[in-house]
Amino acid sequence: MPARILHRANVALERWLPEQRLFLRSDEGTRFIRLRPLTQAGVLAGSACLVAWAIVATAILLFDTIGQDNARERSQRELANYEARLEALSRERDKRAEEAAAAQERFAIALRQVSQMQSALLASEERRRELEKGIGVIQATLKRTVRERDAVREQLAALEAKDEPRLAQAENAQETVETVAYLTDALSQTASQRDEMARAASEARAEADRIAYDKRLLEERHNEIFASLEEAVTISMEPLDKVFASAGLNADDLIRQLQRGYSGQGGPLGPLLPAVSDIDDPDMQRARNIIQNLDRINLYRLAVEKTPLTIPVRGSYRYTSGFGRRWGRMHEGVDLAGPIGTPIQAPADGVVVFAGRQSGYGNLIKIRHEFGIETRYGHLSRIRVKVGQKVSRGEVIGDMGNTGRSTGPHLHYEVRVNGKPVNPMTFIKAARNVF
Repeated sequence: MPARILHRANVALERWLPEQRLFLRSDEGTRFIRLRPLTQAGVLAGSACLVAWAIVATAILLFDTIGQDNARERSQRELANYEARLEALSRERDKRAEEAAAAQERFAIALRQVSQMQSALLASEERRRELEKGIGVIQATLKRTVRERDAVREQLAALEAKDEPRLAQAENAQETVETVAYLTDALSQTASQRDEMARAASEARAEADRIAYDKRLLEERHNEIFASLEEAVTISMEPLDKVFASAGLNADDLIRQLQRGYSGQGGPLGPLLPAVSDIDDPDMQRARNIIQNLDRINLYRLAVEKTPLTIPVRGSYRYTSGFGRRWGRMHEGVDLAGPIGTPIQAPADGVVVFAGRQSGYGNLIKIRHEFGIETRYGHLSRIRVKVGQKVSRGEVIGDMGNTGRSTGPHLHYEVRVNGKPVNPMTFIKAARNVF
């Protein structure tokens, strides 16, 4: 039965694939191989499958290469954007710090001006009170002089009414005239002094009003400067707050740890601003708050340098496996595939605590960062650091490889916080979404 089926198949195919004979000549004789139509069809089908497989494999490799190029360009573009935004933020922070320093200097100058104005105002007020007191004394003297003049006039009238010798009358008249002339001159001088003191008092009031007006203008200018600085500091701090909040880190704890590590003070200069308890001034309190926020921004910048917020692969890569359960087991990191030898860089400042081979990880590097964070880099083909070495963000620490339990060249990247594995993409996406 199978022979009959094969015969029928050969007869059916013979119209398109006639039987062929392949002759083989040797020293002993000539032989031939008969190629039936079914055999030829099988060879042709196998050749077609081989060609189709080659075409499909070539297409897959081509698409994979294009995808890797696009991923590399996208990664480089994102890294460049992140670094550019971080640099812009650093420049903005420096600019705000310079503005705060300039504002502080202007504020100190303004305080001195206000102090001088207050001293001048107090002096003017004291002079005005003295002038008013002098005017009161002059008025009292003038009243007393008027009363004495009236008394002399009454005495003169009484003397005229009496019948006294002419000589005595003449002497009394002469004394009266001299007394009246003296009183008139004294009244004239007193009136002049009163008018002069009145003008001086008026000028003192005008000067006091001008000083008070200048003081109000200066206070309004200070309010504008403080408002601008407070707005700039708030705008600068918002993206940094979002970075650490998105990464699941407590920003206040990070700031406290950094302050313990960067708390050095000293030198011949006194404090930048007096203590809050030393001065009860709202403007001084606002200035102190601005300086404290600028210091917080500077600590944020240090925290960004010490927190792994970037992709550790420098070059083309492909995201092949994520964080979570895989094949029934916990995958405690992410896998980033790429060519063997692709540089691996530290995503943050830290210290190398392990550099060697470890079971399924193959060639492994562990870096301890600040804030209880540790990063791991597995399956490396080459390790470029040693234990105890300090590394900086962006420094190359090894090359991508295929060592350990691995099905292809890739980087196994882990992030651990206080010994507990967390999703590395949480940190990477936090910086990417904010910057």
